[in-house]
Amino acid sequence: MTHDHRMTERAQGLRGQATPQENHLWFDYLSTYPVHFRRQRVFGGYIVDFYCPKAKLVVELDGMQHYEAQQAEYDTERTRWLQAHGIEVLRFGNRQVEKEFQAVCGQIDTVVKRRIGQI
Repeated sequence: MTHDHRMTERAQGLRGQATPQENHLWFDYLSTYPVHFRRQRVFGGYIVDFYCPKAKLVVELDGMQHYEAQQAEYDTERTRWLQAHGIEVLRFGNRQVEKEFQAVCGQIDTVVKRRIGQI
């Protein structure tokens, strides 16, 4: 994979434009999670919301735009690309983060532990 500095700059900019749901998941769970996560990580031509290098796990939060046909197709393509590179992708709707925060965190925890061999 080659490094595209424009993508890195865009990812840095997205950190400052995080949705309330992204901020909630980051500040209230992932930023202090015992296995390190990163925000807005670049992979190839894609930027993912959260990435755990040790578990090779991406966590994506989807707003309403992700349910439109063109965006859904892009998300499917990106997921396939990430999976082809050994990265698992978990997707949650913004609504899930708002209404089922503990369940979302529990699912992330379970998958991380499974991927790093603690389960």
